Amino acid sequence: MAEGYDYIIIGAGSAGCVLAGRLSEDPDATVCLLEAGGRDRNPLYHLPAGFAKMTKGIGSWGWETVPQRHMKGRIFNYTQAKVIGGGSAINAQIYTRGNALDYDEWRQRGCDGWGYEDVLPYFRKAEDNDTFEGRYHGKGGPLGVSQPIAPLPICEAYFEAAAALGIPRNEDVTGETQDGVAYYQLTQRNARRSSAAMAYVAPNEGRANLTVKTGAQVRRIVVEAERATGVELTDGTRLRATQEVLLSSGAIGSPRLLQMSGVGPADHLEELGIDVICDQPQVGENLQDHLDLYCISELSGPHSYDRYAKPHMAALAGMQYLFTRKGPVASSLFETGGFWYADPDARSPDIQFHLGLGTGIEKGVEAMPQGGVTLNSCYLRPRSRGTVRLASGDPAQAPLIDPNYLQDPQDREMSIRGLKLTQEIMAQAPLARFIKAERLPGPDVKTDQDYYDFICAHSKTSHHCAGTCRMGSDPAAVVDTRLRFNGIAGLRVVDASIMPTVISSNTNAAAIMIGEKAADMIRADARG
Repeated sequence: MAEGYDYIIIGAGSAGCVLAGRLSEDPDATVCLLEAGGRDRNPLYHLPAGFAKMTKGIGSWGWETVPQRHMKGRIFNYTQAKVIGGGSAINAQIYTRGNALDYDEWRQRGCDGWGYEDVLPYFRKAEDNDTFEGRYHGKGGPLGVSQPIAPLPICEAYFEAAAALGIPRNEDVTGETQDGVAYYQLTQRNARRSSAAMAYVAPNEGRANLTVKTGAQVRRIVVEAERATGVELTDGTRLRATQEVLLSSGAIGSPRLLQMSGVGPADHLEELGIDVICDQPQVGENLQDHLDLYCISELSGPHSYDRYAKPHMAALAGMQYLFTRKGPVASSLFETGGFWYADPDARSPDIQFHLGLGTGIEKGVEAMPQGGVTLNSCYLRPRSRGTVRLASGDPAQAPLIDPNYLQDPQDREMSIRGLKLTQEIMAQAPLARFIKAERLPGPDVKTDQDYYDFICAHSKTSHHCAGTCRMGSDPAAVVDTRLRFNGIAGLRVVDASIMPTVISSNTNAAAIMIGEKAADMIRADARG
């Protein structure tokens, strides 16, 4: 192996960028960060509203799910980032952390050191919050976290509509309580996206001990005598790791690469003719994701950002942003939402809302020609579990992604309740002056069977996949509570795949927290 480093990080996503930035703080440690995608040079990666282009192919692997057997064979677009910064470079920049009870349940499941009070310092360490400070928030960290600067009047009407149903306003859903509707804080700084790449890598690329390689797809992790010793790229290049290989390729990419390396369920690998290095049946199991449903309303006037879809209006918006850093280009388009209950007896909110200030923002979602607004809902604690498997050992071939949506009947029931709640909110009097009519689901959807049929045709991923390299203290867990791979020395998994259960919100802030906590553990273990 021609090149050697102390640490090789596979995947420059949210957690991988954190690892690169933190581990290279030690001038005596050499760090190599590998990213299969390219650089984030396209301006759309940095403009908040650039999100509208992201699920339509920019910076993505272009993958899909397998047909969903509990949703009439529906195949979903499944955007996974392929660019430095990973999901943080292409997401809607929503900064939420989940519920404190999510992490306490991890601890109760045997993940000592991962309770809420254990992880809160790492959320705070990452943050440079422009509004909040104190017990729940930090200032001066690498990651910009900001209040939205481009909401529209319909957002305030949405808050009033929710209040009419007894849903309160919450100024900080990442603070003491998650309950209520809110303006989400965003991973932005000075009206620009603050991706993990911009926060943790770009300021530190001048470090002599940090090497960043883009366009570097890993074919396999090299394992010798039950120890990870390096990686082999698809072009045949080999790199050597003298300390550890750190796998940070995400909830789809990490189990995929492990299986391509001969690490995973032996029967599956043998079927594909892949030599089995380590039989670990749980690699690629336990896939969880939030299924996103949506209520789309046509508006009575130009009350959303849909009017800027026309080329001349888009040009005007661009000029406004250039000179004022405000207007539609400064909007993530989903900066309003909140958390509430489908099950009134749930231990914490089990439904999340995202108010989209337009229609057709994401791939496959309908657009209103006359302008509209979208209110998404997702059930936050699904019971259904899916898998990530290989179609073949060819690294150019897409994996078999099966979220197994709605396998559990409770997921179906709670999802329908959440969708009905979005309709109720949008039908309240404070929104009447903005809304001409509900178009989807519409008045013809009445029975629960109608709702199920609608969901099968009109839904999408929330891009919150997790769980496929489960952390735990039990022998079947893929990684231990220090994220070390069970059965292979010198290998850790550091990304959302280690979550035992998906958190009750967007997952990006948690992935960054996982990177921060892992960096501390790696340095502590290196010191002995």
